[in-house]
Amino acid sequence: MKKLFCFIAAIFKGIWKFITFIRVAIVNVIFIALIVMVYFAFYPQQEPSIDQPTTPEKRALVLNLDGPIVEQRTYVNPLDSISGTVFDNELPKENVLYDIVTTLRAAATDNSISGLVLNLSQMPETNLTKLRYIAKAISEFKATGKPIYAYGDFYNQSQYYLASYASQAFLSPDGAVLLKGYSAYNLYYKDLLDKLDVTTHIFRVGTYKSAVEPFLRNDMSTAAKESATAWLTQLWGAYVDDVAHNRKIDTKALNPSMDEFLAKMKSVDGDLAKLSLETGLVDQLMTRQQATDFFASQFGASKDHRYNRINYYDYKAKVAIPVVNTADQIAVVVASGTILDGTQPKGRIGGDSTASLLAQARLDKNVKAVILRVDSPGGSAFASEIIRNEIEALKKAGKPVVASMSSLAASGGYWISMSADKIIAQPTTLTGSIGIFGVITTFEKGLNKLGVHTDGIGTSPFSGVGLTNGLSEGASQAMQMGIEHGYHRFISLVGKNRDMKTDEVDNVAQGRVWTGQDAMKHGLVDQLGDFDDAIKAAANLAHLDSYKLTWVDKPLSPTQQILEDFFRTLNTSLGNPLEKWIPDALKPAAAQMSNSVDLLNSFNDPKGYYAFCLNCEAI
Repeated sequence: MKKLFCFIAAIFKGIWKFITFIRVAIVNVIFIALIVMVYFAFYPQQEPSIDQPTTPEKRALVLNLDGPIVEQRTYVNPLDSISGTVFDNELPKENVLYDIVTTLRAAATDNSISGLVLNLSQMPETNLTKLRYIAKAISEFKATGKPIYAYGDFYNQSQYYLASYASQAFLSPDGAVLLKGYSAYNLYYKDLLDKLDVTTHIFRVGTYKSAVEPFLRNDMSTAAKESATAWLTQLWGAYVDDVAHNRKIDTKALNPSMDEFLAKMKSVDGDLAKLSLETGLVDQLMTRQQATDFFASQFGASKDHRYNRINYYDYKAKVAIPVVNTADQIAVVVASGTILDGTQPKGRIGGDSTASLLAQARLDKNVKAVILRVDSPGGSAFASEIIRNEIEALKKAGKPVVASMSSLAASGGYWISMSADKIIAQPTTLTGSIGIFGVITTFEKGLNKLGVHTDGIGTSPFSGVGLTNGLSEGASQAMQMGIEHGYHRFISLVGKNRDMKTDEVDNVAQGRVWTGQDAMKHGLVDQLGDFDDAIKAAANLAHLDSYKLTWVDKPLSPTQQILEDFFRTLNTSLGNPLEKWIPDALKPAAAQMSNSVDLLNSFNDPKGYYAFCLNCEAI
């Protein structure tokens, strides 16, 4: 027996030595890599760059956005990023919406910037509400008299929206403008779950609360289609009206029937570029070389045989923050993403972490008003209430709060907004979705088929409730009653904060999604406007003539910042191997599957109650 124990101890000792070796090796590799990074940071290679001219006094600003447009950058744990780079998720290259607008406004008044070139080929599809805020800054740039040009091999719908604001828009002779409208499609899993003998227990209140439909049905319900049709039609109408006005063409040209489109395609022998030109979507067809020559004639030729220019990222780094001689501050707290319970990293909403940021603003004597910038489809009802409680505490402290709604402020996103002194949304914001649901998935049927059974005893009727034992009828009834109580609490809070009767709130609730335009008609928001209007409202409520805009955020430690920068650089070099293996034709379906998995991973409310809008994200 003693020999056996010694043998086992030797095995564990060897394993421990191996683990220690791996740990030390990884730390050493990271340490060496950091030394290399520091070396290149302080001794950069002085190689000429085609995107960074050195001598011209005047040049065009090239808006070459690469990556998604967000309200706040997401912090990714560097250790998680190792597996993300090698296995699944690429570290995002994100563009903060406010940074884009601020940079464009700085360029508009900068005498060294002689024009703007929109080169948006790497910008993915973006919500219309965010695009409109950028377009506002582009219009301000155009008002200075400086020319704006757009060039693209292909324009996706979002890229073309911004391109329509250009003085002239150019397209490759073999390119196309790809306008497909807005849609809300989901994957539905009822048959799959039935085949796998997975039991999904759904509890909800709200005729239009469709977030749980993928687990209950194989198609979209009539009520969900009715609600989605209303807001999709409004968003597409806003897009078409804006583009038609910019391009001075009839709205019908942007919204043909299939027969009309096919007839036009036939008239140009299937040439999409020629169709775009004849429809008035672009001004001229140009190759890349022709476009470069044109820009050189407008902005001057550079030494690299192109044209005088500076890209957005280089220019943004040089934009100076205006100095304001006052201690008074308007604090901005960003609530972007799904609302989760507990503490969440930067760029995500956590009940505890986001409330902590609001408390930080409340306890700062220099902060006189707070803007809660919301871009969220909702999530945990408990976490939403924790955040709303902190909004109430801010108001009691005498600090006015303005809720500024971005693309989304639906369900839980509305919950955290409703107590603000003023709610401001854009006409194309998606909000409302006032409803609540619960989801519990159990596997007793599938396990029983495999010959695995659950049995035992407990001290209460709820002791046996679990993943392998299912829900009793009594437990299901209790859950439904809890959900109904949560819904009535939701609409009662809305009524109290919006000065509406509970019945009035119930009529516009039921989980229905509204655009900001309709939400204002129903009393759910106070004003239509963008982030600029929210700043003005906060200043007026706090009676401030001058102020600093301060973004409240949990800062990264020096070590976290260094590691994050390192792994972002590493990820940029390696790319995402698995993403390259997925055929482009399958990527939309893969993205929907990934979103469904993310949705399930987001269900962490301690009571299992959720205020979440699924279709709001499916544009």
